[in-house]
Amino acid sequence: MNNSNESKKEFRKYDNVEEDIKRTYYLSRKHQTVEYVERMHQKYLTFERKMNVLDVFEKLEKFVDISDPDITLPNYFHGIQTAEGIRKDGHPEWLQLVGLIHDIGKIIYLWGCDEDGTSLKEQWGMVGDTFIVGCQLPEKIVYPEYNKENKDKDIPEYSTQLGIYSKNCGLENVKCSWGHDEYLYQVLKHNQCRLPEEALYIIRYHSLYSYHTNGEYQHFVNQKDKEYFKWLKLFNKYDLYTKSEEVTLDEETKEYYQNLVKKYLNNGVLNF
Repeated sequence: MNNSNESKKEFRKYDNVEEDIKRTYYLSRKHQTVEYVERMHQKYLTFERKMNVLDVFEKLEKFVDISDPDITLPNYFHGIQTAEGIRKDGHPEWLQLVGLIHDIGKIIYLWGCDEDGTSLKEQWGMVGDTFIVGCQLPEKIVYPEYNKENKDKDIPEYSTQLGIYSKNCGLENVKCSWGHDEYLYQVLKHNQCRLPEEALYIIRYHSLYSYHTNGEYQHFVNQKDKEYFKWLKLFNKYDLYTKSEEVTLDEETKEYYQNLVKKYLNNGVLNF
């Protein structure tokens, strides 16, 4: 894995990007409100669809995240790249598996819709950086100029730094914008998978870049967040800097990860 400063400059550059990327972020910032997030929880967290995780991977072989300026490969291959980077550096099996599955919450597109931003065409309710709703939006965020479009800004209780929360309440007690992070976290928690709490934490907050990369939301942090922060930073290295348009995937590698899926994810079958 190349972690040179020069290579890092090539990632997460949003200045000269496709209009689809800007449009996705614009619509997310505009529509992701407290009301919307609560409605998505009610609508999608029903866990009524039993799926084999290997089938989920197959369905994601054709899913390209239109918010990502760094890579045009389908999400499945990004998961393999992330997992392989973690594996090669000798990190534990559970972290390798997190690398593999961290984006599979995007499978929601199979039963999503354009109106919710959860379809192949309209992805603003699934992808991109997340943020906390119910409080003032941070300035250190992708396209901060879109903050003014958020409908909650006109609701007094949502427009202060703490908003509807209390100081040092912990990230587990705030509501993040709806997307593949929160969805997969809730799926794994519901299915009582064998992953450690650190794994679930990474999955839930890996897209909260304003927090783990830009230092925002410190007023919500509690002791647990301070202890788990190192895992977010470690994972982010692999999530970001293993991205490449080239991927090699042989049968031995496939089998290795299939065994991890069975070991940690209820023999590979989950209720989504």
